Amino acid sequence: MSALEAVRRRQSWSKVTPEAPTREQLLPLIAAAGRVADHSSLRPWRLIELRGEDRERLGSAIAEATGDSSPSSKPLRASLLIAVVASYRRSDKVPRWEQEAVASGVAHVLSLLLDEAGWGVIWRTGGYTRAAAVARTHGLGPDEELLGWLYVGGKPGKEPGRRSPVDAEAVLSRMPAERADHDGVPAQDPGKPDACGKKAKKKAKKRAKKAAKKAEKRKKAEKAERKLRKAEKRS
Repeated sequence: MSALEAVRRRQSWSKVTPEAPTREQLLPLIAAAGRVADHSSLRPWRLIELRGEDRERLGSAIAEATGDSSPSSKPLRASLLIAVVASYRRSDKVPRWEQEAVASGVAHVLSLLLDEAGWGVIWRTGGYTRAAAVARTHGLGPDEELLGWLYVGGKPGKEPGRRSPVDAEAVLSRMPAERADHDGVPAQDPGKPDACGKKAKKKAKKRAKKAAKKAEKRKKAEKAERKLRKAEKRS
């Protein structure tokens, strides 16, 4: 199966059967998922597997975070939960958001690989993912954040409803053309301060002259073409 086919077939399974991959089956998939784009190769992520009583401890932590009197049963919906942790590194080149994107990328690729291997997967989150009780249960450090859990299990016989296809034309566009004001001078970049120096004014005048010359050339070419068409009609 090609990567394109695997991506097209992937879907989230909100309900899974009790079967789950072993640690030995997980390891090669995790190693492959770690090949995502990673600026400076910081590897700002790690994964935690929750099985058996681990899920019950998480249920108690969620209850503490949400103020409920009884443990949450949500973690018991799958035999295996894989916690996705953004483990931030100190870096002058790679900002925090980019490191979180790497951790998210690992989770997405791993869910795809698990799906391709025949397992049902869904990525679950919630407001309590950043709660102190939940972080403490997972043993997170001061520079780590939980991004959610991959719930993994067997695929039941009935397939989930498929999502509507993505309209690629609607989400793919070209770089916007440079806008020009009424004088033919390109509009000021809103992200930069107003250019008021002499050099900036000279450059603006040059651009305006070039734009005017181009417009004049187009007019002459259009006029010549109209004359040629008229001459062809007469003949």
